[in-house]
Amino acid sequence: MTKMNFDFCAKRKLFFSIAIVLVAIAVIGSFVLGLKLDIQFKGGALITYAYEGNIDKKDFVSSIEEVLGNKVNIQESSDVSTGQKSFVISSPSSKGFNAEKQNTLAQTLAEKYKDNKLETRSINVVNPTIGSEFLSKSMLSLFFAAVLMVIYISIRFKKISGWSAGITAVVALVEDLFAVFAAFVIFGFSIDSNFIAVCLTILGYSLNDTIVIYDRIRENKRIYGTSKSLEELVNLSLNQSFKRSMMTTITTVSAMIVVSVVAYIYNVTSIMSFSIPITLGMISGSFSSMCIAPNLWVLWQNKRKAA
Repeated sequence: MTKMNFDFCAKRKLFFSIAIVLVAIAVIGSFVLGLKLDIQFKGGALITYAYEGNIDKKDFVSSIEEVLGNKVNIQESSDVSTGQKSFVISSPSSKGFNAEKQNTLAQTLAEKYKDNKLETRSINVVNPTIGSEFLSKSMLSLFFAAVLMVIYISIRFKKISGWSAGITAVVALVEDLFAVFAAFVIFGFSIDSNFIAVCLTILGYSLNDTIVIYDRIRENKRIYGTSKSLEELVNLSLNQSFKRSMMTTITTVSAMIVVSVVAYIYNVTSIMSFSIPITLGMISGSFSSMCIAPNLWVLWQNKRKAA
């Protein structure tokens, strides 16, 4: 018997409103703050320059942007064994990075920083067409993952109307994907392979939470039959699952917060663009599993009975 007795179903309008607001923030934020696509998806170039002495980073970036005609990102790095310093320039551009631009940029920088013995170590160019194809395939992978989830849940929970359970679970997962998207937009991270990795991770994490709750609903339905209404059955199941779900979320989120703090201290953007969105995604995943998916399932069942 559970000690907790919170009425989740009675608060469904509040929960749905929170989900809608979150989606709205993600969509509006992408227009207001702008959406950054990484080289992997947009196309562009990744160039590494080795140099000696000291070079003003802002001046170096301005020189490159003047030649390329678009904004670039810069990261500093150094070889621990040799002490060789280098700049890694990321230049996302849908116009590509042809040989003429490469030569013009190399000549301009060589003349301006000749005392620093500037050397182009590597140039990796991604064609815009290839980048857009990669983005399309990545989105397709998320779609197929969602379809497989619906099929799996439908088979496993056929005793509680499996298709409705599967579809409502995946609809709830959409909110989690928007939470991840909002994190990338608000914190200014570029949409890259980390975005796809975080989305797939959150899909699995949130789905696992939802399956635990559905499993509890199925067991309680077997025990109580028709003696309890759907709302009572779902509330009982959620109260029984609440502590387990919260403890799982708290432990995993705590670990990700530590990773985010360490990455921030050492300015490791590549790690922050994974750990921060996945932290928010996990929190959203717990919310959608406990508050959105079960309530959607109840509404579906009540609509079907009314029909």
